[in-house]
Amino acid sequence: MFAQDQEPPEEKGKAGTWFAYWGWNRGFYSKSDITFTGDGYDFVLKDVVAHDRQTLFGLVTYLNPRTLTIPQTNMRLGYFINDKYSISLADDHMKYVVDPDQVVEMTGTISEIGRTYDGEFDGDEVVLDSDFLSFEHTDGLNYINVRLERCDVLLDFNKFSRANIKVNYVLGAEVGVLIPKTNARLMFFERHDAFHFSGFGESLYGGINLCFGDKFFIQTELKGGMMQIPWIRTTPSKSDGAKQNVLFYQNNILFGSYFTIGGPEKKAKRKSKKVKRLEKRTVKAELIN
Repeated sequence: MFAQDQEPPEEKGKAGTWFAYWGWNRGFYSKSDITFTGDGYDFVLKDVVAHDRQTLFGLVTYLNPRTLTIPQTNMRLGYFINDKYSISLADDHMKYVVDPDQVVEMTGTISEIGRTYDGEFDGDEVVLDSDFLSFEHTDGLNYINVRLERCDVLLDFNKFSRANIKVNYVLGAEVGVLIPKTNARLMFFERHDAFHFSGFGESLYGGINLCFGDKFFIQTELKGGMMQIPWIRTTPSKSDGAKQNVLFYQNNILFGSYFTIGGPEKKAKRKSKKVKRLEKRTVKAELIN
C-alpha cells in the first residue's frame, strides 16, 4: 500500500473572527510650540523638546497584572467584518515628558505672578528649570482610537509544509481622542495631575503579523500621526490651561490571539452561507457560458 500525501490544514477565513492583543510601544515626538494661558499670563514656548519615558524591563513590572500599565503599553480589541478588513478599539498608553533644563524661546506676557517671572517677552531665551515649569503626560498620553485595518497574506507556509504559519502584512488608519493624565507644575501655581479629555489624534500605520495556527500571533508595527491637544489642564483652576500640536511616531511589539464568539454552530452557519454564495456564483457562470 502506498502512503498517501497528507493535505495541508484547511484554509480558514477571518470573517466573523475577533482578536485582542497586548504589547508595548516606544514613542518619539516632534518639537512643539506650547501655549500657556491663565489669569495674569499668556505666553508661548517655542520648539519644546520632549521624549517618552521607558520603564526599565523586568518580569514583575511588565507581566504582573497589577503593574501592566506602568510601562508604555498598547491594547486592542477588534473584529473582522470580512476576510481582509477589521475594525477595532484601542488604548495607546504613551508617555510624553518635556526635557528639563532645556533653553527655549519665549514670546508673550506674564504679569502679577511675581517679580521673578513678570515681564514681556519677544523671543527671549528661558531655561525650563523645575522652578518655572515641569510638564509631562506620564500616567498616560492616552490615545483612545478606532482603527480600520486591511490584512493580506504575504507568505503562507501551509503551501510548502504542514506548518500552519502565515506571515501577513497589515495597513490601516486610526482616529481617536486624547485623555492624558497631565502632571504639570507652572511657576508658583499648585501642581496638577489628573485625567482630562484634552484633544484628538489621527494616525497611519503598517506592520508585519506572524500568525501561528490561526489562533495566536505576534505583530510589529510602525505608526505615525498627529495630536491636536488644545485643552490641557495645568493647574487646579479651570482658567489655566495649555495647548500644543505634536507629531508622533511609534515602534510597537504586540502579542495577541484570534477567537470566535458564539461557538461552533455560529461558525458553521457562517461557513454554510459562504458555500451557498460560491454555489450561486458557479451556477451563474455556467448559465452565462
